[in-house]
Amino acid sequence: MRDNINTLQNENTQVVGISVDSPFSLDAWAAKEGYNFPLLSDFNKEASTAYGSIYESLLGFKGVSKRSAFVVDKKGVVQYAWVSEDAGKLPELDPIRDCLSKCA
Repeated sequence: MRDNINTLQNENTQVVGISVDSPFSLDAWAAKEGYNFPLLSDFNKEASTAYGSIYESLLGFKGVSKRSAFVVDKKGVVQYAWVSEDAGKLPELDPIRDCLSKCA
């Protein structure tokens, strides 16, 4: 997302990263990686669970978020959802861009 922020974020959109890591870990990660969008902590796993994007167990860890991408409109309606079972797979950005252009 960081490397493509200019094609995803504008005056009508906001990219936000959400992770089950602590806020302190996310602050350190954002500084190290140079993220130019907010990283929010879902430490209690409420958002990940609500959006159906959590592994019960992954490599022995409980409650890890799945790699996911969502477009949520201003009314809070999910317009696009992608949830991967493969933790190493990144979302394709063209479908997200298409959704953003239609939702604008």
